[in-house]
Parts: sequence; C-alpha cells; structure tokens
Amino acid sequence: MPPRSHSAWLRTLGQLALILMGAALLGLAIGYPWPVITFAALGVVAWHYWRLRNVLLRLTARQRLKPPLGEGIWNELDRLLHRSQSEMRARKKRLIEMLRAYRAAAAAMPDAIVVVERNSQRIQWFNHSANSLLQLRYPRDIGAPLADRLQPLQLSHWLASGRNAETLEIASPWNPAVTLSLRLIPYSDDLWMLVARDVSRLLQLEQMRRDFVANVSHELRTPLTVVHGYLDMLDPDEHPDWAPMLAEMQRQSQRMTQLVEDLLMLSRLESQDSLPAEETVAMAPMIATLRREAAALSQGRHDVIVEDTAGVDLWGSNKELHSAFSNLVSNAVRYTPAGGTIRVRFRREDKGAVLEVTDSGYGIPAAHLPRITERFYRVSTSRSRESGGTGLGLSIVKHVLNLHQARLEITSEVGRGSTFSCHFGADRVRPRDEIAYSEVLP
Repeated sequence: MPPRSHSAWLRTLGQLALILMGAALLGLAIGYPWPVITFAALGVVAWHYWRLRNVLLRLTARQRLKPPLGEGIWNELDRLLHRSQSEMRARKKRLIEMLRAYRAAAAAMPDAIVVVERNSQRIQWFNHSANSLLQLRYPRDIGAPLADRLQPLQLSHWLASGRNAETLEIASPWNPAVTLSLRLIPYSDDLWMLVARDVSRLLQLEQMRRDFVANVSHELRTPLTVVHGYLDMLDPDEHPDWAPMLAEMQRQSQRMTQLVEDLLMLSRLESQDSLPAEETVAMAPMIATLRREAAALSQGRHDVIVEDTAGVDLWGSNKELHSAFSNLVSNAVRYTPAGGTIRVRFRREDKGAVLEVTDSGYGIPAAHLPRITERFYRVSTSRSRESGGTGLGLSIVKHVLNLHQARLEITSEVGRGSTFSCHFGADRVRPRDEIAYSEVLP
C-alpha cells in the first residue's frame, strides 16, 4: 500500500476510535453507555454508506467531478478514482486520435479498401476510392452483402476461398479500360479487408515492354543472319592469323542468336493466357530425348542417370514441355564440374507427377533462390558467361509451367548441388501408352 493511502487508512481508523470513545464517555456521563455507543456506531455506518453512494455516483457520472477535500480513506479513494478516470480519458482520447489518423490515411489511399465481416461477408466500412473503383456508396452499402454489391464481378466463389484466395485480376465491369487487382486479407478473426487496385497502367507498361523486346528481338534476326553469312564465307585456313578471332566471333554470334530465340520464345509465352493446343505428352520418349541431349552436351564429362518410375504421361504442349525440361537439363550440365552427376527422375506424387533434375554442381546460395527465375538474373556473372547461358532458361521454365498449372520448386545447397522439381497436378496426368513406352526401351 502506498504511504499516502496507508496514512489515510490509519487516520480513518483513528477517527473511528475517537468517535466510539467519545460516545462511550457521553454514555457513561448520562448513565446509558451502550445505547449511545450503538447510535454512534449506526451513525458511522450510515456515514460510510453515504460516502459509498458518492463513490458510485462518481463511477456512473459522465461528467468530470473534482474530488472533495480531505485526508480520510474515502477522500483518498475519490482522489484515486479521479486520477484513474483522467488517465482513462486521456488514453481514450489518444486512441480516438490514432483511429481518426488511421481512417484518414486509409481514406486517402488510392486503392479501394473495404472492411468485410467474415461470417456474414457484409460491408463494415470502405474508403473514398471504393466509390470510383467498386461503385460503393455511403451509407447505402454499409451492412450490405459484399457479393451482392459487387455482383457484376462474380466474386462469390472467390470470397468463399477466404484466406486461401489468391490475388485476382479482372476487368472492371463499370469501365472496360480499367483492370482491377483484388486481394483478400484476413487481418483478424472476425474481419477481412478487400483491397482493390487499378493495375491498368502497370499492365500497359508490361505489354509495351513485351512488345519492345519482341520487336527488337525480331529485328535483330536479319543483321545476325547477315553476320553469320559473312563469317561462314571467311575460311580460317586462308587467314591463319584470324582463326582465333573468327572462332570467337562465331561463338558470340551463335550465343546472340540463341539469346534472340529465347527472348522471342519468352515474349510469346508471356503473351499467352493458355496453351493454344494440348495433347498427351508421351514422357518415355521425352525422357529418352533428355538423356540423349544431356549426354551430347556433357560429352562424357558427367554421369547421367535417368529414372522413370511414374508410369504415366502428361497432358499439355509437347513442344513447350520439352523446352522447359531441356533448359533444366542443360543448366545442370553447364553448372556441374566435370566428374559430377546429373540425375533426371520422373515419379508420381500423390495423384500428380514430378519431374526432378538434380545435379552435384556448385549450388545456389539461399539469398538468390527467390529471384533465380527472373529474366537475366545471374548468381555468378563470370560463371554464366563461361557456361554460355543466356540468363532466360529458368524464366522460360517458369512460364511454361504456369501455362500448365504446374509449379517449379528449387532446393539447393552451396557445394552440394541443386534440385529443380516440376510439380504437375492430377488434372495433368494421363495413363501411359504402353506401346509408345516399349518403343524407347533399350
């Protein structure tokens, strides 16, 4: 107990003792000590109940009342209540100011923000940008079901996914020139936050970049063809001094040609929302082809091991999947020192299938893994130049797998090697054609 409260408590007990002693002396003087003490005690109890009533009024009153002057225990209690009420009001004022600041910041954001009750999916609050992007109106739409108010967007199935809902890009039904990116964020047990962003400008810039890369790559084909023609006309035997230079020029022109081809292919993949034509991809001949390509590129410098235990084929584009798998195999050969092992394995996974390419090469530091599939991203520039890669192989693999609703998983350890796994779902698996399989058996 604090010293001030302890002193007030002792002072109140002393006052009570003096009152009872005074009542006893008065009772002895008039010859009725016990009745006087009883009346004095009842008076003390009545006074304490009256002070208790005042404390109750102070707790229930909505106005700020100054505590009465005095140094007794009830005055100390009034003072503590007054201090607690003042601190609570100050805390409440700060919280209200913070809430207003957060609401003002949310209201000023260019993205539409809608707070939705989780169970009923009813709108609790939205900012000003929701008026223009989602056509919500205050106070008409407060408390209304979100799916009903955004009915032109057909969001019922997407909202039902809850916290598992992925970012959705959809054309605005109110303005065909606008593309909306919708994201559902569960930020509490009872509330979700829908964030809608206008990504039209970003998509336009991305399309301009794709068109630029595709056009430049296409225009580079003609001068490269001319350069190749003149280089082929130059005979190193006629000019022995020029032989190293001609060999390097041919090597670099071929590398540039491969770069142009990869850029054109990547631009084509990025411009596609789905595969133009799908078919059953016979994986036994595919894996046999990958084995031959790995052996030809390795030229006996590596151990190439191929395992096919899946017993199924895939559904998709044979050309695109071969390009993706071939990029993974060629990368494994390029970035594995001589004497290493390249393993290609096709196996079942749950109801789907996985194609894994494992090498015993240099490995990739963990810091580079999140960006390894970006175009032209290189872990080691010098090593990439020595291997002759274009820096687009993994980006092509990622886009091919996206078109097949598959995913790329990369695990690596520096000095131990890397594993690139292509995971295909059950909808991409087909029973294997045993006739085609028998044709590639050794």
